[in-house]
This record gives sequence, C-alpha cells and structure tokens, in this order.
Amino acid sequence: MSRDQHPLAPGADADPRLLSVAGLRGAVESLFARIRGGDLGAAPVVGGLIVIWLIFQALNPVFLSSENLVNLTMQCAAIGTIALGVVLVLLLGEIDLSVGSVSGLAAAVLAVSFVQLNWPLVPALVAAIGIGCLVGLLYGFLYTRFGLPSFVITLAGLLGFLGLQLWVLGDTGTIGLPFDSWIVEFAQDWFLPHWAAYLLVVLSVGAYAWVLLRRARRRAAANLVSQSNLDIGLRSGGLLVFLLSTAWYLNLHRGVGVMFVFFIALVVVMNLVLTRTRWGRAVYAVGGSVEAARRAGIRVDRIYLSVFAMCSMLAAVGGILAAARLASAGQSSGTGDVNLNAIAAAVIGGASLFGGRGSAFSALLGIIVIQSISSGLTLLTLDSSVQFMITGVVLVLAVIVDSISRRTRAATGLA
Repeated sequence: MSRDQHPLAPGADADPRLLSVAGLRGAVESLFARIRGGDLGAAPVVGGLIVIWLIFQALNPVFLSSENLVNLTMQCAAIGTIALGVVLVLLLGEIDLSVGSVSGLAAAVLAVSFVQLNWPLVPALVAAIGIGCLVGLLYGFLYTRFGLPSFVITLAGLLGFLGLQLWVLGDTGTIGLPFDSWIVEFAQDWFLPHWAAYLLVVLSVGAYAWVLLRRARRRAAANLVSQSNLDIGLRSGGLLVFLLSTAWYLNLHRGVGVMFVFFIALVVVMNLVLTRTRWGRAVYAVGGSVEAARRAGIRVDRIYLSVFAMCSMLAAVGGILAAARLASAGQSSGTGDVNLNAIAAAVIGGASLFGGRGSAFSALLGIIVIQSISSGLTLLTLDSSVQFMITGVVLVLAVIVDSISRRTRAATGLA
C-alpha cells in the first residue's frame, strides 16, 4: 500500500474517526517525547499541588471546603503579583531580593498620601506605583552602567528601602485605610455575581480555543506541524469543565473575588506580552544567552532596565493589594516572609534560576502551592516554623527538578 493510500494519511477518502485517533496518538507521543527530552512543563508543580491538597484534606476535611478555598484565592493575589515580577527577573537569570521592601514602601506611600495628606485615592495610587517603577529603573541603571550584580544591588535595596519605609511612616507606625474606600472594598468585599463568573469562564475558554485554532491554521498554512482540532477540542473542553466546576464550587460560599480575577488578568496579560511581542521574545533571548542576543541586534541594556522596572512596579502593586486586604499599612508591611514567598513561588512555579525558562503562569502555580501549604498548616494549628521548613524543602525540590530537566535537555541537544 502506498503512503497516499494509507488509511491514516490525510486525504479526501480518509475516515474521520481514524484521523481523530491518529491526532490523539500524535498528541500523546509528542507529550512523552517532550518529557523524555526534559521538558516537563507544569506537570511536577500540578502533581505536587495535588499531593499537597490530598494530604491536607486527609488531615483536616475543612481544607478543601469552598470557604477555605475562597480565602486561599484571595490570599494569593497580593504576593502572587509580587511573584509575577520576580518571574521576569528570573527569566534574565537575575534576582531581586528587595521586592518585599519595595512593596512595603509602596504601601506606606499610599497610606501617608491618602490618609494623612488627604490626596485623592487615584493620585495616591499613582504615586505608590510610580515609586516602585523608579526603584526598578535605579536598579537597571546601576546594573547596566556599573555592572553591579543584581544580588548586591537588590540586597542593598532591601535594607535601604526598608529604612525609607520607616522614615515615610514616621512615628505613626501603622496607618489604617478607610474601610469605605473602594480600594479596601476591592480587596475585601468585591466578588463576581454567580452568572458573571460563569460568563467569564466561557468567554475566557472561548478566547483560548480561538487562539489555538488561529495558531494551528497559521502553522498548517506554512506546512509546519500543528495541533489537531481534536487536541484543541480536548484541551479547551477539559479547561472549560475544570473552570466551570471551580467557579461553581467557589460560588457555594462567597464566590470568585474580584481581586483574584485582577491577579489572573495580570498573569494572562503578562503571558501574552512575553509570548506575543518582540519585547517578550527579547527577554527570553537575553536570558538564554546575553552575547547571542546582543549579536542578534537586541538592545540588551534596555531589556534589563525595563524588566527591573516592571519587577519593582509589580512589587508596588502587590504591596498596595496587601495593604488594602489588611486595610492598613505599617512597619511590618512587606517584611516577614513576603520576600521568601514571592521568590519561592516563582521558582516553585517553574521559573528557572538559570534564566531563559519559565512563564507568567509560574507565578500563579507557585503562589497556589505556597498558600496551600500556609493554609493547610494554619488549619492544623502548627507553628509558622514548620511552614518555613516545609516551604524550604519544596523550594529545594523545585530547583532539583529544574536542574535535572536542564541537564536532560542539554544531553539531548534541546537546551
């Protein structure tokens, strides 16, 4: 039988059922090929999250209750936003140790300008976010102009901006934000109506399927390997069922928080920017090889400046969300385990410490893991020291998986 006569070959006489089976088989084979090549994707994170949830649910049946999961999602937004900025600098193979201090400084600027100086809320927010952006530009300038290691620059920033935060707050110590201000209501009380949550899920999955179909058609028109309609349908259908079920379960309590939706929107937008724009491709290129990126004509210094600025700006936004969630800003804002959790979330979610690998969704997956550990241990009334130790173990495991994956890719010639 010739190749053109093969029942699985595309043609006018091919059986659609056989084509569907071939498409599914090809998708499975492609998945296993990526795994053998060291491209594990989000599988280790998702698998670890499932194990964590099963363990905590067995120890305390309240863990997977709709009430606890609603609280968990709301707790993810602030530090998750900070972790999103950390992902960006990790893509360059750099680090920012001062995101906690920058978030605390932004919270202090918001509280002082809005409450004590009686500024309108919008200018106060702009000032707080602008401070974060200026901090990042300062880091980028010091890095590109003097060649200082990002570790040293941001370590100095951790101390310096913590001191500036204390100076801004002055003798007051802690400043409460009005509960009737929309920023506090946004962080505490705004939840989507049930119908709006379902509609948002349907529209989001529809947009996801459309993007996949459009990309598959472009690749097929260029005679490149593309996803089959079956694969796209299975992915979109599975995502739709999962998200609708999640929305329904959260709606059994208070529902889907607007602040959490805002965080998800930030992740999606940043993912589009990283994967669909010239700037995003340049970030990955610089993280993969600075010299190769420079020879390709990429303005490397500008990439570093913009990434550090965006990281500190997102840290400021996260600090504002945290202050709004607590309805206050004080000397403890941005301190404690904020730095630990933000950086750990980015790494645990799949962003490589070696640069060039990771995605915006690393922040989402990582912060869900971090907050799940925190929530589960809180329900078990265990000391915070246990949380630190378990988070440290999970972080080390994530780095080990990343290192093994990197070696495997190098051995197979895929790195």
